[in-house]
Amino acid sequence: MADGLHQECIAILDFGSQYAQLIARRVREAQVYCELVSPSTDPRTLANLKGVILSGGPASVYDEGAPSMPDWLHDTDVPILSICYGLHLIAQTEGGRVQRADRREYGPARLNVLESGHPIFADLPSELEVWMSHGDQVEALPRGYRRIAASENCTFAAIATESGRVGLQFHPEVAHTPLGAQIIRNFLFGVCGCAGDWTPGRYVDDHVAAIARQIGSQSAICALSGGVDSMVAATLVDRAIGDRLTCVFVDNGLLREDEAAEVVASCQSINLNVRAVDARDLFLDALAGVVDPEEKRRRIGGLFIDVFRREALKCGNPAFLVQGTLYPDVIESATSENPNAAKIKTHHNVGGLPKDLPFTLVEPLRYLFKDEVREVGRALGLPDRVVGRQPFPGPGLAVRILGEITPDRLSLLRKADQIVTQEIERAGLYDEIWQAFAVLTPLQTVGVMGDGRTYGNLVAIRAVTSDDAMTADWARIPHEILATMSSRIVNEVPGVNRVVYDISSKPPATIEWE
Repeated sequence: MADGLHQECIAILDFGSQYAQLIARRVREAQVYCELVSPSTDPRTLANLKGVILSGGPASVYDEGAPSMPDWLHDTDVPILSICYGLHLIAQTEGGRVQRADRREYGPARLNVLESGHPIFADLPSELEVWMSHGDQVEALPRGYRRIAASENCTFAAIATESGRVGLQFHPEVAHTPLGAQIIRNFLFGVCGCAGDWTPGRYVDDHVAAIARQIGSQSAICALSGGVDSMVAATLVDRAIGDRLTCVFVDNGLLREDEAAEVVASCQSINLNVRAVDARDLFLDALAGVVDPEEKRRRIGGLFIDVFRREALKCGNPAFLVQGTLYPDVIESATSENPNAAKIKTHHNVGGLPKDLPFTLVEPLRYLFKDEVREVGRALGLPDRVVGRQPFPGPGLAVRILGEITPDRLSLLRKADQIVTQEIERAGLYDEIWQAFAVLTPLQTVGVMGDGRTYGNLVAIRAVTSDDAMTADWARIPHEILATMSSRIVNEVPGVNRVVYDISSKPPATIEWE
């Protein structure tokens, strides 16, 4: 939850909306700090609260078991922006009436602003294109509310009170509401009075000071993978405590081709104190015969802690463990602080941690999305090769090999993955693509090479575009580049006779295959 570091915070109460992440994105794009939280969150954990946004959701307010409005919202004096289900919840709870609409409205609509002087519509035209997605609507307003906008099919498309409460039937957070970002900005600045001072530089200053207070005169060990998340986290802590930080890079045998040497060189180039640990045999022995992806993640997470515990003894037994945990990791792992989230997969640095963790965690990036981490990295002065590095999962190639992990299968995947990266770089697409990699499937298929029959492995190529990894779309890589990748993999990687390209978006798929 909000830790008091920020001068202002917007709380977004998530009622199960598919667009909840987009609301957070729009708020943060306006340089205002926000957190996506459960409606059951204790408001005392929300420090420096300037406003609340209630998301939409799939339920109907009159359904049995539908999410309810937290009691504390009735008495709060901070402004509230309620969207779709949030609007229905406010209306129903405060004495209005919500019922099923004559017809479901999904898609573009024309909004007629009836009160252009309201701050939510400041500097906007009197007619707006908006995006509707609802089967219910408000039929009677609660006391104290007035109508400020309508559409052809929705009498109460926007309502408001004199005390800073605004309800919208449409979704301002989606791209299909072209001026929606301005509506959200109007709420933040015109209604809530936010300053908009949440910048990467401010984040660095605040968190370096906070880390120094948290660790005090003690020392810390950092779980460093070489990715942008752990490198930024390590650099923040290094700024705070200097040589009392020891970064531990573990070669777990699940890395890409030449990755271990490249990571150590990157750390040395920015003067991080790094210890490289060869634990390849330890990890591969523990993963022998394991095919379940969740079990892979649990074992890898536990082994990382075992290695850190052992290395900590060699470093004076520091009390703190630094991790590059990000907000998507927390959300997808469905932790106790985010109980309403569906558990998509266990991230080894969140749900994969043992209960008897011998360290106090330091996670300075826990409430940031990936692109925000990159901006913090730039504010720290990290080189582009570090800040722009494509994400790589903590469990490494273990979750890109479907089925059992063996040295031979790892070697095969490394060769294929290296070819994918080389061709993406050669085409000048590395910075445009969020992630591009190869996946080794457990399938074997019949093929023909030369004049003989083959029965070889099937390799999949996965490449996606994204802003924050919460949603992603498959990358439209030119066919000739895919053809080159396929040809090289089949010809240069022994045992592979077929290559496929994954054209699944997230959702419904995830970025990684496991």
